[in-house]
Amino acid sequence: MSLDFDHARFAMIEQQIRPWEVLDPRVLEALASVRREDFVPAAQRNLAFADVGLPLGDGETMMKPVVEGRTLQALDLEAGDEVLEIGTGTGYLTACLSRLARAVTSIDIRADYVEAARGRLAAAGCGNVDLAVADALAYAPGRQFDAVCVTGAVATVPAHFVEWLRPGGRLFVVEGRSPAMEALRIVRTASGSQRESLFETDLPYLRGAAPVPTFTL
Repeated sequence: MSLDFDHARFAMIEQQIRPWEVLDPRVLEALASVRREDFVPAAQRNLAFADVGLPLGDGETMMKPVVEGRTLQALDLEAGDEVLEIGTGTGYLTACLSRLARAVTSIDIRADYVEAARGRLAAAGCGNVDLAVADALAYAPGRQFDAVCVTGAVATVPAHFVEWLRPGGRLFVVEGRSPAMEALRIVRTASGSQRESLFETDLPYLRGAAPVPTFTL
């Protein structure tokens, strides 16, 4: 028996995402309109709506649906916003962002992820996304954004992540040491930035952003 994807998507939203306090109607509509099953590895298509992080290989994972929902809600996007996404992955969250904002720039350090996501996003009709292969720790966009979405963890939030924000801009990022990391919403202010702790989670680190190992004798 084949999985009824539409029913599974509805159940994901109503039984997983809403109970995790994701109530923004625009976010829920984006999650309902993007076919998550088209953005997961083919072998895991029937697990597209499960409450688990799906392995992508090489230690990378696709975030749980509840974390994706909280991420989108934390960014508090408006229709005219410009968004930078760090970590394209499969392109699923990119597609959701494209439904919520005017334009999305998404980078990933892996060229194979970017090329695969490009095809998926084109098939989904996401014409307002610009993809590039880049290392977030060395990236220099030469501009600022209304929101920055970081889909991998960092040991400590790099200062330039906040500098990418326009005044009033919002950054979603996961910081700390596995397995007890902290999801943060950081808002850029006239005098610096404000941090808000959202929830605990555990994500793979961005390449080069893991804690420096400490050695004891």
